[in-house]
Amino acid sequence: METQNPVKNQVVANQVSPSNQLIDHIDKVFIIAHEEPTQQLEDTFAQEHLACEVLRQQHRAEYQGYSPSFLCLLNHRCAWEKALTSGKPTLIVEADFVPVRGFGKLPVPFKLSQPDVGITWLYTCAPQVYSVTPEGYAEGYSTSMVAYLVTPAAAQALIELSDHIQQTVGPTNYSAWDSGAEKFLRERGLKSYIAFRNYGEHGGRPNPEHQQNGLSRVHRADVLYGPLAFVPLYALDEKTGQTQQITYLSERFQARLKGAARLLAGKFVKTKVLRYSSFPGRILRFAVGRQIAARL
Repeated sequence: METQNPVKNQVVANQVSPSNQLIDHIDKVFIIAHEEPTQQLEDTFAQEHLACEVLRQQHRAEYQGYSPSFLCLLNHRCAWEKALTSGKPTLIVEADFVPVRGFGKLPVPFKLSQPDVGITWLYTCAPQVYSVTPEGYAEGYSTSMVAYLVTPAAAQALIELSDHIQQTVGPTNYSAWDSGAEKFLRERGLKSYIAFRNYGEHGGRPNPEHQQNGLSRVHRADVLYGPLAFVPLYALDEKTGQTQQITYLSERFQARLKGAARLLAGKFVKTKVLRYSSFPGRILRFAVGRQIAARL
């Protein structure tokens, strides 16, 4: 994994400057964890001068029989409740997130003065673009809450989403609540954004609950802003802990191919979106430009 400045390849209008770097506009980082090790991730954020706190879910008698997806939702809710009182966006990441080097110097992917911001995904899964602002910020959709920014207004709405899931789906059933978060926020007047490229990788191994419910077992970042800060869990031998470079390269190659295929198949940008957009060229520049990167 090569060493280079992770911001050099940005080709849209929202160029990085000291005024919009993450480090200047994040109140705190919350790491969502259960029993996973987080020290390497904590150290990385410390090196980026970002204050972080690990939120580990505690075992409770009433959680007996709860689905893993609902337990995950409860852990994210804990972070949302803490984000309510912040005057700045809060970064929430799951324990298997692997940031790129220079993470703190990457840009906030939305207009800082905008009052109606919901979620901003710094790691995307099955993303879509709805529109691109003159500044180059992409309003859109993603699923998977591996790494995202949340405003206090969005945190309040997501707490309402948690209540809604508990009442309609129930805590013992599987729920793809993360897939519906963007729509839930949009219905409440909040716009959500995706970053130009991924600020890190989902480093976790396959999730059996996803497979059991007809979803993809794994998901990776289609294109990264730069080299990763440390080796993802999926690229480490489970017995020896040694780096498996072939596994890493294979996973990254497949992720790049999938990202390009989604673009060509009209899944990243829907034909209908381009047809009704006042600035289709702006959307296409964003969509194509993000895939023009030499690294895996």
